[in-house]
Amino acid sequence: MSKDIKFNFLNTDEEERYQKHLTLKEIGYEGQLDLKNSSVLCIGAGGLGSSVLLYLAATGIGKIGIVDNDQVEKSNLQRQIIHETNTIGNLKIDSARERIKKFNPNCELLTFSERINAKNALNIIQKFDVICDCSDNFGTRYLINDSCLILNKPLVFGSVQGFEGQVSVFNLHKNSPNLRDLLPESPSKDAVPSCAEYGVVGVSTGLIGILQVNEIIKIILQKGEILDGKILIFDLLNMNMKKLHLKSDKLNRTIKNLSQFEGFYNSDEFCDKNHKIKSINALEFNSLYKAKPNKILLIDVRENEEFSTLALEGSLSIPLSNLNQESDIKFIQKESLNKEVFTICKSGKRSEKASRILSKFNIHSRSIEGGIEKAKKYCAINVFKDI
Repeated sequence: MSKDIKFNFLNTDEEERYQKHLTLKEIGYEGQLDLKNSSVLCIGAGGLGSSVLLYLAATGIGKIGIVDNDQVEKSNLQRQIIHETNTIGNLKIDSARERIKKFNPNCELLTFSERINAKNALNIIQKFDVICDCSDNFGTRYLINDSCLILNKPLVFGSVQGFEGQVSVFNLHKNSPNLRDLLPESPSKDAVPSCAEYGVVGVSTGLIGILQVNEIIKIILQKGEILDGKILIFDLLNMNMKKLHLKSDKLNRTIKNLSQFEGFYNSDEFCDKNHKIKSINALEFNSLYKAKPNKILLIDVRENEEFSTLALEGSLSIPLSNLNQESDIKFIQKESLNKEVFTICKSGKRSEKASRILSKFNIHSRSIEGGIEKAKKYCAINVFKDI
């Protein structure tokens, strides 16, 4: 599918590895070469991205790109199957790259340790044939959609929540529908809860990710009925499935550049990462806490189950998923009067997000670097039950 075909044969390992593909009349030797000579960009290496990346590698896609700047957390492992317990704390792109290398060494991997944004999106996306949206917020989804419109790239869309999931293909042809035909305007951050707030069953991300790869294969091979102009909706709890048709509005295809929507792509769901959040290392925090414990409000933003296992003395449990609730914000505002506010989690990533959210309510706080993993070396610990 790439303009510059690099390969006109499969090596011995590939012939053996893809044997079941080679015997399929819909794929065969030539089809497998098409897969080998194609490139796919996966934006997000989380729940959807995990199954997408593993099956892209298993399929024999020649070049796979991965965009993500997040770290692996233990709570990810319930659905993000490309990562392992021993990669907790590592960058997801590093964890994914190492797993794919072991899984299929024939794949060329390009990784981007950054969050896709209006400044880098076009430069990254233009390098690939097919784009797969495995992101987790609407600001990013619209950015990917609009970039694909500008660059004429087919976009495979996937979304999950709870036991439900959706798959579609946007911008496959000149008159194909795109995300703006499904949702002309981005929902507000409060209208759609995140996975942290609503939860997600692990198999739903696996299923939707696999279906995304199936659409990618059909796009590359130009075979079968592609979900162009259709959205497939699954309800795994009740085992219901329906397919809806989308109509294309030419007004939604008039996007010429990303600056048309300056500020639109900055998702409030995960806050502006360009804004520097103040932090403090665990040793410094311990010294402050010992000197004036009554002047410190320490908020632990891990989930209740994590807090009930291990916590710093004097800390309050307010999970990150609750920080958008008015009652919790008002409680923090009241309790933080004449106190310094600090946030803590397992490794420092969630506490940084929490501090960003609090800053929007004019609650100034500092995130403890390295989280409780670092802090327990210096600070007093409450062990509520055996780990």
